[in-house]
Amino acid sequence: MTDSDINTRYEAARRIAAVAGTEALRYFRSFDTLTIDRKGHQDLVSEGDRNVELLVRKEIAEAFPKDGIVGEEHAPVIGTSGYTWVIDPIDGTANFVRGIPAWTVVIAVTRDADVVTGVVHDPVHGEMYHARRDGGAFCNDRAIRVASDSVITEGSIGVGFSGRTSNAGVVKVVEAIVGEGGVFFRNASGALMLTYVACGKLLGYTEEHMNAWDCLAAQLLVAEAGGVVEKQDAGEMIAKGGRVIAAAPGVWPDLLRISNAAFG
Repeated sequence: MTDSDINTRYEAARRIAAVAGTEALRYFRSFDTLTIDRKGHQDLVSEGDRNVELLVRKEIAEAFPKDGIVGEEHAPVIGTSGYTWVIDPIDGTANFVRGIPAWTVVIAVTRDADVVTGVVHDPVHGEMYHARRDGGAFCNDRAIRVASDSVITEGSIGVGFSGRTSNAGVVKVVEAIVGEGGVFFRNASGALMLTYVACGKLLGYTEEHMNAWDCLAAQLLVAEAGGVVEKQDAGEMIAKGGRVIAAAPGVWPDLLRISNAAFG
């Protein structure tokens, strides 16, 4: 693994996210005509998700034919280079198919246990959040940082929830946050909420279980923006997902304690 290898993929990830965002916007502007399938409870997929992922996969395969690809909607591609692209064509599909402008195109690049590049692109608002390991985090060309010197009573905490877990844990988290004088926030896009932590809009984020394509890119953003992220092995996350906790340093101890008590 060399800096040149990573930089080449970092630049490509941003370019591909921009192309995918343009295509996704085309579907979003006609959200009321989309074909929608239900994969499970509160788990939707649209023709936009599937087609945008195919576009992203095509772009990756043409530029890096030896790299692996893992995405939400299509079968994984096993690579030989050691690099794996982890993609979610539209994170926040429940919003996307209802015309709610809170969804993103998500692209991460991993090498072994590490995430080396992360992009979370919000095409509706023209904001591309991106990071390279040890290179800082940015929104477009502007450096971003997590909230400084914050405590849980000074802002909102993002809370994620899906049908992969019972509702007991998330109920305990919300009760604890409110009980300690905080405010909880949910917009149905885990990647976007984690990105809000990276740029200081949210103080932290917690979810009992996330899939790799929903979180790896944005977790790198938080870390590179000065936040604290629960350490994970990227390969294990790709294989089975896991718990995600991320926060500004001042909020981290309390959010970790609350999450441990709620999730067991």
